Amino acid sequence: MPIANLSSSNGATLSVVIPVFNEQRTLLDTLARVETIPLAKEIILVDDGSSDGTRELLKSLEDRSGVRVFYHDVNQGKGAALRTGIRQVRGDVVLFQDADQEYDPSDIPSLMQPILDGKADVVLGSRLLGNPTWHSPVNYLSNRVLTLFSNLMSNVRLTDMETGYKVFRREVLQDMVGVLKENRFGIEPELIAKIARRGHRIAEVPIKYTARSRAQGKKIGWKDGLRALWCIVRYSRWD
Repeated sequence: MPIANLSSSNGATLSVVIPVFNEQRTLLDTLARVETIPLAKEIILVDDGSSDGTRELLKSLEDRSGVRVFYHDVNQGKGAALRTGIRQVRGDVVLFQDADQEYDPSDIPSLMQPILDGKADVVLGSRLLGNPTWHSPVNYLSNRVLTLFSNLMSNVRLTDMETGYKVFRREVLQDMVGVLKENRFGIEPELIAKIARRGHRIAEVPIKYTARSRAQGKKIGWKDGLRALWCIVRYSRWD
């Protein structure tokens, strides 16, 4: 299926990878907002074993122009879903988009710009540089601690390592997909550690962010925070 919609200024095309797990309520709105971004793009949806009706909703999107859908038979985690999506990308630039409406797709053009300008290989959307809304001070403090520890271990200067908005030149991701190991949210610190070890240029761009609560469907928990600490140590020193 050809990549659809308008071209970016230098002809680059965008692959948007959206991992999906039990997001029936928010998926269609997120997809529609991504589709309105006036860039040449494809959208890759990866269902990670949803059980709330999301899977059936995705099946209805299989013939949608510019959209490709892939399925995991059982839930494996965000990292596993992202790896499935990465293997399918065709665009010059690859962006990760969560399906839960915490991140605003109107930020996508500004996230791509440092790569299009040749100034970065990887761009992170920083919630801390924007004007974020956090439901939980614990989540905010956890993010700050993990980012500072990641900076220390990987010798980088970031404000928001755990951001869900990450953008890559395709070659950067495809070079790493065979060595990415984390199946759950540990994929976030693993990516940063391996990007830093390979010497890729990283830029940050302010983004909008509205956090959701556990009651609204937020899935990351304290065990994932402990796993992130281990991942920072492990992947900043060993593959």
